[in-house]
Amino acid sequence: MLALRLTRGSHPAVQLRRLLVAVASAGTGFLLLCTLGYAMGHPDSPAAAALRLAWCATPIAATVYFAVAVARTDPATKPRPGLSAIGLGPGRLMAISATTTALACTLGSMLALLFFLHLRGDLTGMPFDGAAAEFLASNQPLPLPAALTLLSLVPLIASLAVALVLRPRDIRPASEKGPARSYGRFGAYGRSGAQETFGTYGRFGARLRGDGRRGAPEDGTAEQPEPAPVPAPAADPSRPAAPREAPRGLPWGVAVLAAGLAVEAYASRAKDGGGLSLPGGIADGPASVLVGWVLTAIGLALAGPGLTHLCGRLLQSVSPGALRLLAGRVLMEEATRIGRPLGVVCAVASGGFAMTALYDADAPSFGPLTTLGGLLVTGCTVATLLTAALEAKHARADTTAALLRLGAPATMLRSAAALRAGALLALFLPLTLFVAELAALPLAGR
Repeated sequence: MLALRLTRGSHPAVQLRRLLVAVASAGTGFLLLCTLGYAMGHPDSPAAAALRLAWCATPIAATVYFAVAVARTDPATKPRPGLSAIGLGPGRLMAISATTTALACTLGSMLALLFFLHLRGDLTGMPFDGAAAEFLASNQPLPLPAALTLLSLVPLIASLAVALVLRPRDIRPASEKGPARSYGRFGAYGRSGAQETFGTYGRFGARLRGDGRRGAPEDGTAEQPEPAPVPAPAADPSRPAAPREAPRGLPWGVAVLAAGLAVEAYASRAKDGGGLSLPGGIADGPASVLVGWVLTAIGLALAGPGLTHLCGRLLQSVSPGALRLLAGRVLMEEATRIGRPLGVVCAVASGGFAMTALYDADAPSFGPLTTLGGLLVTGCTVATLLTAALEAKHARADTTAALLRLGAPATMLRSAAALRAGALLALFLPLTLFVAELAALPLAGR
């Protein structure tokens, strides 16, 4: 009930992002139901039905990735002062966020079921003159338990992923970490080591003597007040914080990317092997090509933060001015937040470019299900990148406000944003085209 109230009272922009999650879940659920319909209509070809179900793993992963990004930017589940006092600690907020994600995905799955039943003619008769009857198995009764099982995949996986990403963590520095901290009252972080009694501090802030008695010392001397602590200099909010250390995933990303390209090159020389029928009229090839494509996508996703950090460092090289220094420092600070979604978009774009280059012009056009799957994956990855950019903008809102108070022109901030976007485009666009060309080589001559 609390999750429903928080969902209902959210900002319209937050509601729009949740609605997009529901739409993505509806599209993925419809693809899963169409796979079930194909298996029902073709009982003599279980391998083809299993391959179609395996192809649905990519839309599921893209939908879950987008749902996690939306949950991270939800302001209703951010820890705020005073929430622990009413029972909304970090663990409770994590549970609310996972429940909200499950509700949005369940709504999308129910919409997918209604649309699927409408196309089958189970609700109002067969639409489109029965054009979709073949792959929906409209002449057979729909096994409801199997349909509900498939529809529950996206809500279950998305809610578990949100709970895993947003689980409470110990935010103390590594130098101060000791034994594992337990949760205090109302889910607050940790509990002090020494137990304090009710009368440890006197009324109205009076301090206790070393022997536990209140008042002046017995020798009559006045109690010397403790020197006031010197306040530490406050950080200047007009200057971006010192960038964190470079992400450590760049060597692993390059290694996995090279392994994927090597697997694809080996697959192009293989004379025999398991055949893989790619959907939508794309050329056929060995099954190891799919393994190479998956490794390539993982490598780009792992290398994205490191490449973004490197791009920010290059912007600040060779006597930078204020504009390049600001743009580069922001890129280095937000490398992890923006780099990983940018690497995923790069992987999806390279895969789509490779599939388009391999498309056989003599084959039929892309089918509706292939088009829906491509739109889902592309839309979810791009929406995840935009959501991460919005989260980064909110994270540096204090710095932006401080710069404006100090008299920095708004055009300078817009120029810095354009410079960051141009630098990322100049780095990732050639990389995407290069990886796409290498990914298309194994199947180009087959």
